[in-house]
Amino acid sequence: MNVVFLSPSYPPEMREYTRGLAEVGANVLGVGDGPPDPRIRPYLADYLQVPRILDEEDVIRRVTAWLRGRSVDRIEGIWEVLTLLAARLRERLGVPGMSVSTVMGFRDKQLMKERVAAAGLRVPIARRVRTASETWAAAEEIGFPLILKPIAGAGSADTYRIESKAELEKILPRMSHVTEASCEEFVDGEEFTFDTVCVEGQPRFVNVAQYLPRPLVARTEEWISPVIVTVRDLKQPKLQKGIELGTGVLQALNMGTGFTHMEWYLKSNGEVVFGEIGCRPGGAHLVDQMNYTCDVDLFREWARAVCWRSFEGRTERRYNVAILFKRALGQGRITRVDGLKEFLARSHPWICTEQLLPVGTHRRDWKQTLLSDGHIILRHPDWDRAVQLAFDGAKNVTMIAGG
Repeated sequence: MNVVFLSPSYPPEMREYTRGLAEVGANVLGVGDGPPDPRIRPYLADYLQVPRILDEEDVIRRVTAWLRGRSVDRIEGIWEVLTLLAARLRERLGVPGMSVSTVMGFRDKQLMKERVAAAGLRVPIARRVRTASETWAAAEEIGFPLILKPIAGAGSADTYRIESKAELEKILPRMSHVTEASCEEFVDGEEFTFDTVCVEGQPRFVNVAQYLPRPLVARTEEWISPVIVTVRDLKQPKLQKGIELGTGVLQALNMGTGFTHMEWYLKSNGEVVFGEIGCRPGGAHLVDQMNYTCDVDLFREWARAVCWRSFEGRTERRYNVAILFKRALGQGRITRVDGLKEFLARSHPWICTEQLLPVGTHRRDWKQTLLSDGHIILRHPDWDRAVQLAFDGAKNVTMIAGG
């Protein structure tokens, strides 16, 4: 089983997927634009270093030449920006897997919504916009508040909730570097994920997590410590419509084999609304959370799914798992962390990992990364207790930067 894996060293979590592929018996042929991380060398059968991994035509030409005379069984790229490149390589080399057209449905947010809506599922009203004038016309049609975000974006980068014409006037210059955007209806409600590992379109592992608060809210105030909690009990009535929606979306978009990560909204009147979906795993350590939820190794089980079309991991949900992201107060280097020892002591039985940036480290730009200045993962079988523990850390652990 020869598997070409794009960018096996970056982002850092790709190292775990590389390990997973090797552990299920794949010969991993890595392709990246830097030397392979020494930690993944034992898992690589071969490696091609290219000048720029995001230069698709150049990478396709180099990989095609590199593989000449060798058989390839799978080509995988699960970093969001490489999913299309993987599909194009599959089509060029005649390797099984999702087509370019299918993957486009997971990358192009407007096409995505059109395909989901065509299946009779509720999506936000949205328009593709490329110019300021098109954006103004879409805003006039949709009304305020609205959301403006890149067509092919990832996460909540360059995503804005806009309340009025005056706000739109201010935001448009910030979007000048975005070639295509989606201007869409703002859906007010609780925000959840629907995550799967699929084999030939059938979910073999399912996860739901809740954002506390919604990412758009968390991005507006620096003092907020964002929390995401995986839900242990997926059978509760509150979640059933969202899970049914997610299953319908997979069918509408012709999902094949691999990870998916979807967001959806639950309105106060009980209506569920599709947000968006990617044919890749959720970021910001969500896979780690899912692993802690079931005591499973989804890095390896994803690899088993894509290589052998099977899933052998544990699916029993044992815990609600919360991840708490901390943002330092002030600028510059982190000088101290208050309340951490006390929090860890009183939460000790339920702590999975603590990875806050150490004192002396320069703090990150909170507007550019959900990871903020580090995180704590904890778990508990009771939902209310898991949320309480996370909010305890959000309130009582404080990172200080600067003088």
